Parts: sequence; structure tokens; C-alpha cells
Amino acid sequence: MSTAVLAGRPASIPFVLPARFERVPVMAAVALLPWLGVLAVCHETPWVVLDLLEFSALLSLDALLRRRSAAARWAGGAVALLLAGDALADIACAGPGHAVLAATVMALCVELPLSAVCLLLGRAAASR
Repeated sequence: MSTAVLAGRPASIPFVLPARFERVPVMAAVALLPWLGVLAVCHETPWVVLDLLEFSALLSLDALLRRRSAAARWAGGAVALLLAGDALADIACAGPGHAVLAATVMALCVELPLSAVCLLLGRAAASR
């Protein structure tokens, strides 16, 4: 019987991401730059601010991951929270028809999977 069961805690299953996933936050931050330009040209100030927060959080997570800092766990959680909130806000503010469909596809295919990867990266960095 494991010590986690004896202590009344569920045993955690170790999950290790491949090393190539450590570059995902910086690649996502770079991929966000053109979208920030589009939003700025369209004078979408609230969305620019939210995406700038995501951009800086992604770069912070990348820096903490490279330093193997235990603070990467918190940064991963912050990035995941920002991305999930962005996905929810995009869907909630989208107009009917194709706009809500596009927001839903973007949330399910980009924002939420990226959120999960950032959480797992932060968790893995904290356990090292």
C-alpha cells in the first residue's frame, strides 16, 4: 500500500510531457503577436489588453521553465486561467452564427489545449 493512500491522499499518477513541449509557451507567445496587431488595428482595446497579459504570462512561464523554477507551477496556472477566461469571453461575446462557431472551434482547438499543456508544464517543473 502506498504512503499516499495511508495519508488519506489519492496517489498521483506521474505524467511526463516530452521535452519538446517546454518550448510551447514561447512559440504560442510569438504566434500571438500577429493577432495582437490585428486587434490593435481594429481598435479592440479590451482584447488587446487581455492578449498582452497572455503574451507576458506565456513569456514568464517560458523563463521560469528554463530556470527550472518551482514558481513555474504558479505561472502555468496563471496562463491556464487567462487562456480559459479568454476562451469563455470569446464565446460569450461572439455574435450568432459563424462567429460563435469560430470562437468555439478556437477555444476547443487552441486555447484550452494550450491551457492544459501550460498546467502540465508547470506541474512537471514543480516536481523536479
